[in-house]
Amino acid sequence: MHEAVIVSTARTAIGTAFKGTLTEMSAFDLGTRAVAEALGRSGVDPALVDDVVLGESLYGGGDIARYAAVNAGIVGVPGIAHNRHCASGLAAVQSAAASIRSGMDRVVIAGGVQSASTKPRARWRIPGTDEWDEDWLAYSHPETPDAPCRDMSITVGWNAAVQANLTREEMDAWALRSHQRAVAAIDAGSFAEEIFPIEVPRRDGTTVTFAVDEHPRRTTSLERLAALKPIHPEIEGFSITAGNASGVNDGAAAMVLADSGFAEKHGLEPLGVIRAWASVGVPPAETGLAPTIAIPKALERAGLTIGDIALWEINEAFASVAVATTRILGLDDTLVNVAGSGCSLGHPVAMTGSRMIITMVHELRRRGGGTGVAAMCAGGGMATAVVFEVAAAGLGWG
Repeated sequence: MHEAVIVSTARTAIGTAFKGTLTEMSAFDLGTRAVAEALGRSGVDPALVDDVVLGESLYGGGDIARYAAVNAGIVGVPGIAHNRHCASGLAAVQSAAASIRSGMDRVVIAGGVQSASTKPRARWRIPGTDEWDEDWLAYSHPETPDAPCRDMSITVGWNAAVQANLTREEMDAWALRSHQRAVAAIDAGSFAEEIFPIEVPRRDGTTVTFAVDEHPRRTTSLERLAALKPIHPEIEGFSITAGNASGVNDGAAAMVLADSGFAEKHGLEPLGVIRAWASVGVPPAETGLAPTIAIPKALERAGLTIGDIALWEINEAFASVAVATTRILGLDDTLVNVAGSGCSLGHPVAMTGSRMIITMVHELRRRGGGTGVAAMCAGGGMATAVVFEVAAAGLGWG
């Protein structure tokens, strides 16, 4: 069987939406830069690339992947925009790996991009009326009282906390640890290999070099987190706050995946290999617990058990998702989100899944290799998990 190996990775630093460094850059610009950088780092001849697959969510439709391919100078390559809501960046990697493992493609650039700062606003006529919804979003699922379409703090965060019997204190403690781990990773230079600096325009005509994730907070504490008001104080016991929820963010990530035979023939060092994946659906009100279904399914497909996994990242769309999944599956929490996740690094929706794999690939290489799992829930009652294996730096795959 053809193996799908990762031969290069690249991501921007993650910006805080609306008030951070990337507010003047569109998803089209960010996606172009990530695709071009990943391709350049791979050493692959652009003429040999078969496709570009980019996760895209909440950006008004279109095909950002094709735009990025043309803008990056690889005009002969098509492109497809993948939308599985929060899991779009993982879905892009799945599709790329599937096309390679089937023998249909040899080289595919996959990733995801999000610019919450420049997200377009849709206008939609309300059926049966002459009225217009001026800030319309496509529905992720049929609206119900326990799973509102536009309020993930209830549908995902709060429901997961209630269903897993989590306390506010447990979620705040997880969020604090997420910030501490992200800051420690930044200070140790752990993200240096994966982030490429970009020159970002400012409104005054100047530019600034952006190369460090800006969302993690060095000065947060349990006391500060505990002082934050719940998002829905009118709901008795509501425990979701801005502090134990993910950020709203901007960024882009891409990686070049290649057929293992192609990589060997062209002297490309594999960074890792995609072993298996699984995506599942659950009732929308149970979205936050969906990773507990996707992870065992992906592990079964890989022929592995929980004890075989060296590192995990379970996206902190809300801290409740990561805490609940870790507890229900019996994971060692010292191996979960070791460099932070959504609460600290932020959650640029369609980028996040690809960023998770990229971060874990480099962390596993530093640790001497091993198998990692990236998993996340996604709006509408979905979740995705991807299993990948990483060799120690410089060892490649024999």
